[in-house]
Amino acid sequence: MSTSKEARGASHAPQEGGPVLSVKNLGVEFWVGDRWAAAAKHVSYDLMPGKVLAIVGESGSGKSTSSMAIMGLLPKNARVTGSARLAGRELVGAPIEQLRKVRGEGISAIFQEPMTALNPVYTIGFQISETLLTHRSKMTRKLAKERAIELLRLVEMPDPTKAYNSYPHQLSGGQRQRAMIAQSIALDPRVLVADEPTTALDVTVQAEILDLLRNLHQKLDSAIILITHDMGVVADMADDVMVMKDGAVVEHATAAKIFTEPEHPYTKALMGAVPHLGLGEAGHEIAVDRNEETAALYLKDVSIDYPKRGRVPAFRAVECASLAIMPGEVTGLVGESGSGKTTIARAVVGLVPTAEGMLRVAGQDMVGVDAKELRAVRRKIGIVFQDPGSSLNPRWPVGESIGEPLELAGRGRKDISKRVEDLLDLVELPRDFRNRYPHELSGGQRQRIGIARALALDPTVLVADEPTSALDVSVQARVLELLQQIQKEKQFATLFVTHDLAVVDLLADRIAVMQHGKIVEQGSKEQILRNPQNDYTKRLISAVPVPDPVEQKQRRAARAALLGRTAS
Repeated sequence: MSTSKEARGASHAPQEGGPVLSVKNLGVEFWVGDRWAAAAKHVSYDLMPGKVLAIVGESGSGKSTSSMAIMGLLPKNARVTGSARLAGRELVGAPIEQLRKVRGEGISAIFQEPMTALNPVYTIGFQISETLLTHRSKMTRKLAKERAIELLRLVEMPDPTKAYNSYPHQLSGGQRQRAMIAQSIALDPRVLVADEPTTALDVTVQAEILDLLRNLHQKLDSAIILITHDMGVVADMADDVMVMKDGAVVEHATAAKIFTEPEHPYTKALMGAVPHLGLGEAGHEIAVDRNEETAALYLKDVSIDYPKRGRVPAFRAVECASLAIMPGEVTGLVGESGSGKTTIARAVVGLVPTAEGMLRVAGQDMVGVDAKELRAVRRKIGIVFQDPGSSLNPRWPVGESIGEPLELAGRGRKDISKRVEDLLDLVELPRDFRNRYPHELSGGQRQRIGIARALALDPTVLVADEPTSALDVSVQARVLELLQQIQKEKQFATLFVTHDLAVVDLLADRIAVMQHGKIVEQGSKEQILRNPQNDYTKRLISAVPVPDPVEQKQRRAARAALLGRTAS
C-alpha cells in the first residue's frame, strides 16, 4: 500500500511546515422555526500533519457539528460561515462535486456507530471496493478487491477474506468498527475525523481500536481530529486538546497542559468530574456470613437459559453464578457485552426464569415463583434503567411516572401526591417538575426521575443497569454522587451493572467479574481492582484508559507486556 506523501498527489500536499487543515472563525447555524440558532461560533485551529487534535465537550457543545461542517455533512437547514482550508483548498462554500472528491481522498470520517454508517444490504468488501472504484477511475474490480482485502488486513481484521464477503450484521461491534476504519483510510486521506469512534465498544475492544488508530496514524502520517467526551481516550491519543462549551472554544492547549494546568473554569470542572480508575475510596464491605438468610440478594449456582427463537438456537447465558449482596452494600457486576451481567439483572427482577440453582431476593425464593408472589417481591425491588428517555412514558407528566408504582401498590391519591413530592426532594429536583413531560427535561434530570421512581416503594434491593452510560461526564458525576448519597441514607442493597470500571471504583464496595456467562472472580473492590488474580480481570483492568497522559502511557506499556506485545 502506498503511504508516501507523493502518492497522495501534489494538490493535497500542504506547504512545508504548515498545517494540513486550517480552520478560521468557523460558524454553524441552523434555521429553527423562524430564526437562525447558533450551534458553533468563532471556531479556529490549525491541525498539523501527523498530529492528533482532540475536541472535547458535552452534548450540544458543537464539537461534532463544527467538524461535520468542514466536510459539508450538515442538513439543508444549516449554514456555515468562516473558512476551512484543507491543504490550501477552501472547503466552506465549495461546490458539492468538489466536496465529494475531497471526502475520502483528502479528509475522511470514522463514525460512532458502524452499524448505521455501513449499508446493511451490501457486503463489507463491496462497500470498500465501491469507495476505491468511485475515486480511482483506472482501478479494476479485481484490483479493488485485492486492495480491500489488503486494507482489512491492515486494520488487523481476523480472516480478511471472510470479512470481505460478510455483511455488517455478521461481524462483531469491534470488527464492524475495523471495517469502517478500513473504508475510511482506503484513499490515504490526509485528515481522519474520528467522531466518538469507541463509545459503543467494550473496554478491551476500545483499547484494541485505539491501538489500531495509533498504529495507522503513525504508518500513514495522517492527522486526526478525535471527537470524544472520554478524557481517558484523550489522554491515550491526543497531542492537543480543544475544549468546547455552548458552541464556543473555551480553551485550546497541549494535552499535557490541559490535564495538569487547565485554565478555564469549565475545563477544570470537566476534568474534576471524570472518574479515574485507581482513585476511588476504600469500599465498605460488610464482614458477615454471606448466606441466603442474611443477604438481601443471594444467588447460589444459578444457571439461566434462553429458549430457542426462530432460527436462533437455545443457549445458556449464565452458568453456575454465585453472588451475595448484603443490606447497605453496593456490588458492581462488570464484564463485556454478552458476558451475562444483564441477564442476571433480568433474573433478579423476575423477567427471565432460572434453570438451575438458588435465587433469593429480599427473602423471596425466585425459582418457580408464581405471579402473585412475583408481584409482592417486585415491590421490594427498584430498577434504574440505562436510557431514562425510553424508560419513561412520553405521554405522562413525570409525577405520574414516579407515582405509578405507588398506585399499583394500592396507595391513596393524597398519599401518592405527598410521596412524589418527597421523592423529588430526595433526588434534588424542584417539586413543580412533577407537571413536566420527559422531553422537557435534560438527560440527567430524566435519570433523576428514574431514580425517584425506582425508590418509590423503599426497595430492599436496587438494580441499576448501566444507569449513567448515556450521560455526559459532568452529569454522570452528579447522578453518581446523588445515588451514593441516597444509598448511604436508605441502606438498600445495590446491584450495579456496568462496563465502566472507573465508575465501579467510585461507587462499589464489592465487584464481581463476568466472562462468557460465568463469574470468574469476585471480592472486595480493593482486591479486584488493585490485586486481581484472574487473567481476564487483569486484561479488563489494563484496558481502561485513565485521564492522565503520563499514567496512561505507563498503563499502555504494561498492557502491551501483559499481552506479549510491543507498546506503540
